[in-house]
Amino acid sequence: MWELVKAGGWLMLPLTLSSIFTVAITIERYLRLKRSQILPQALLVNSSNFESVIEHLEQDEAKQSPLGRILNAGYEHKDQGEQFACAQMEATASQEVNYLEKNINFLGTLGAIAPLLGLLGTVLGIIEAFLVIDIGSSGNASMMMPGISKALITTAVGMLIAIPAMIAYRYFQRVVHEYVAELEQQSTLFHAALFHKKAPHVQEHRRAS
Repeated sequence: MWELVKAGGWLMLPLTLSSIFTVAITIERYLRLKRSQILPQALLVNSSNFESVIEHLEQDEAKQSPLGRILNAGYEHKDQGEQFACAQMEATASQEVNYLEKNINFLGTLGAIAPLLGLLGTVLGIIEAFLVIDIGSSGNASMMMPGISKALITTAVGMLIAIPAMIAYRYFQRVVHEYVAELEQQSTLFHAALFHKKAPHVQEHRRAS
C-alpha cells in the first residue's frame, strides 16, 4: 500500500486526507442521524396521545433529541401566547436543521474535489512522462512508465473516493429532508393540540395562571 501511495506522488496526500474525512463524516453522520435519536417514538404526536407526549416532554431526556427540543420550546413559552410559542419553535427548528445538516455539504464537496484531484494527477503524470524523454532522441518507452503509473493511480484513487462520498452525500441528504418534513409535521400537530385541543392539564394551567 505504501508503494502505491508513493508511486502516486504528492497528490496522494490530499487524496488520502479526503478519504479519511469521507470515512469519518460518513460514520459520524450515520451514528448521529438514527431515527430513534431524532424522532423518539414517545414524542410523536397523534390524535390520542397528547397527554402522554406532555408527560415525556417534562422529563430531562426529552431534551436530548431534536424533536424534544423543538416541542419543548413551544411548551415552555405557551403562556406567552400562540404566536410567540410558534416563533420559538421555528427558531429552535432552524437550529436543529443546521445540526442535522452538519458536515453533509462538506461530504458533497469531498465527492466533487476528489475526481478533480485525480484528474490533476493524470495531467501532471502525463506531462512528467513526456518530459523525461529527450525530444531530440529516439526515446525509451520504459522511461515514461513512472509518469503514466502516477497518472493512473491518482485517477483511480480519486474515483474510489468520489463514488462512495457522493453516495453517502445523497443518502444523508435524503434522510435529512425526510426528518425535516417529519419535524415540521410533528411541530404543527403539537402546536395545534397545545392551543386548540385544550387538553385538561393545559386548561387547568391556564386557569391557575
